[in-house]
Amino acid sequence: MTGPAMARPAGLLAKLMAVVRPEFRSDVLVFDPRDPVFGGPACAVPGCVRAARGRGLCPGHHQRWWRTEGRPDLARFIAATDPQVAGRFGKSAASGVVPACESQVSLTALAPQLRLEAQYVLQCRRDEQLARTPVTTAARMVRLLAGLPITSLLDWDEQTFRTSFGRPAPKDTGPRALVIYGLRKLEDLAEGHGWEAEYPRDVWRLRRLGRHTGDGSPSRLCFDAIPQPWLKDLAKRWVRWRLSSGLGSTAAARCVTVITRFAQFLAAPPVAIARLADVDRLVLERYLADLHAEFAGRPVHRTHVGLLNQFFAAIRQHGWGPSLPATATFYPEDYPKDRELLPRAVAEHVMAQVEQASNLDRWDKPAYRLVTLILIRCGLRVSDALKLPFGCVALDAGGAPYLRYRNHKMNREALVPIDEQLQQLIAEQQQRVLQRWPGGVPVLFPRPLANPDGHKPVGSTTYRDALHRWLRLCDIRDEHGRLVHLTPHQWRHSLGTRLINRDVPQEVVRRILDHDSHLMTGHYARLSDTTIRRHWERARKVGANGETVTLDPDGPLAEASWAKQRISRATQALPNGYCSLPLVKTCPHANSCLTCPMFVTTAEFLPQHRQQHQQLLQIITTAEARGQTRMAEMNRQVAGNLEKIITALGGSEARTQEAAADAG
Repeated sequence: MTGPAMARPAGLLAKLMAVVRPEFRSDVLVFDPRDPVFGGPACAVPGCVRAARGRGLCPGHHQRWWRTEGRPDLARFIAATDPQVAGRFGKSAASGVVPACESQVSLTALAPQLRLEAQYVLQCRRDEQLARTPVTTAARMVRLLAGLPITSLLDWDEQTFRTSFGRPAPKDTGPRALVIYGLRKLEDLAEGHGWEAEYPRDVWRLRRLGRHTGDGSPSRLCFDAIPQPWLKDLAKRWVRWRLSSGLGSTAAARCVTVITRFAQFLAAPPVAIARLADVDRLVLERYLADLHAEFAGRPVHRTHVGLLNQFFAAIRQHGWGPSLPATATFYPEDYPKDRELLPRAVAEHVMAQVEQASNLDRWDKPAYRLVTLILIRCGLRVSDALKLPFGCVALDAGGAPYLRYRNHKMNREALVPIDEQLQQLIAEQQQRVLQRWPGGVPVLFPRPLANPDGHKPVGSTTYRDALHRWLRLCDIRDEHGRLVHLTPHQWRHSLGTRLINRDVPQEVVRRILDHDSHLMTGHYARLSDTTIRRHWERARKVGANGETVTLDPDGPLAEASWAKQRISRATQALPNGYCSLPLVKTCPHANSCLTCPMFVTTAEFLPQHRQQHQQLLQIITTAEARGQTRMAEMNRQVAGNLEKIITALGGSEARTQEAAADAG
């Protein structure tokens, strides 16, 4: 089967001749069994010189002896077994000879340029040391290449190799991954890196632009679905500018998606816009109707309108398209109304189960236990937590510890305060890492497998899968008795809500969570307001004469009444209650709130009421002794109202204090 041919770049052969080192320029490559990439640690059987593959044993001891003997106790097997492995060619390990199939890769069957390319691929794999590649995998790749009708890896594209190289998955997965890796390395060598090489392409490979890929980040930006050349060029200029100004890869991919959808709308026969000068307000109004028909006000609807408007603004700002009509813009009324975000914080009774020490101790890996605590206590996004640098703890002048991390969404460094316990747990994780990689690693949570130099962090998918297994193991359930399924990001919402409910100022919460604006932090504040309102509605309220003041939480005026109450607390707060007079009216009872029909109070002010009552009794006694009848009469009315208030609120004092404690 012949795949689609790729354009073979000129000068590739000369570049290969210049970069392939002499030790890889052999027709038969021989690798040391302890090579960090093509070899591995020694077999656990004393005296065996072969590299370990499964359960710490070389393939011979693992497959021919241990499995054949019925999988006996591994420690006893290792201690008692013969280091010599009997194979098809007799015993081989006693003399220190490693089988050729485990130490040699023969390239003699490949065409000259293909052979040089294979040498370059294996050299790159050895230099990068990012993943172990058994010699048997490299040899299998060479045998498969020898049977293909190609003389260069660039004769086929990546998709053809995925579908036509080797046996269908799960067979030949290793050789297939290796040849695709090699194809990318050759393309990089042939075409170079940076914007000069990548910008003209319709598909940008972000790794060539120095961008992180994988683990949720896109690897490519595809402009090939934009049919209009003039619009494709504008889109490329805009996205390049956004990337250069610090935009993340995921956000850049979203920009491309928005422009691609708009381009396909313009190309549709009913619209058929062929030039930038025709993109006027009338066209945009038709597009708004098209967006509404598909998205109907969902968050993605607002994203499409907003990013497209930014695109138009950039075209005008930079002078990329002078012919763009001035009417090509969106107005505030064009945006769909924001839908109120629903709470995503984890319920407190679920958090109590999650944070229970006995459950945390059930993590099978201490690193994942620490990641969980960091997510709960620091509110990091899971990808940021897993990519923490090895030296992630910073101390201020007073010795207080902070967690230093990179906020990938905002593309900046950030700090969050931590306690001494978390600082100690991080130090213990650092010691575990150094025991595995004594030379040091750049990350705090290195991936345990296929990571010879420890540079790769644990992937978010790996942690999420482990989290779900842990939740099932701990049998954590919700209020309905169902097994809990939560995402790591919900802990970020939980921390924000907890901080607001503990009266931490909103600006402080914003800084702790490293939000770029107050919008999301304000969402947590709204949740806190709901909590306070619940306690306010539950508390008993009385007026100046001791009569009960009711507020129906489900009535038609509930929201308006609560809003007025919040305003009254902020602008007409009294030392012993609240004023319920509308703000547009003037108070006719200045300094006489205890005789005012607008006065409302609760049990939280009982200490002030009792103190004032005692003071009034003293004033009345003194006034009567001096013959000041008018003063005594006025204060008797106030004292009488206070007695009614104290009597009415006294029975609910304990309940009010309990509710206030819960709200705090």
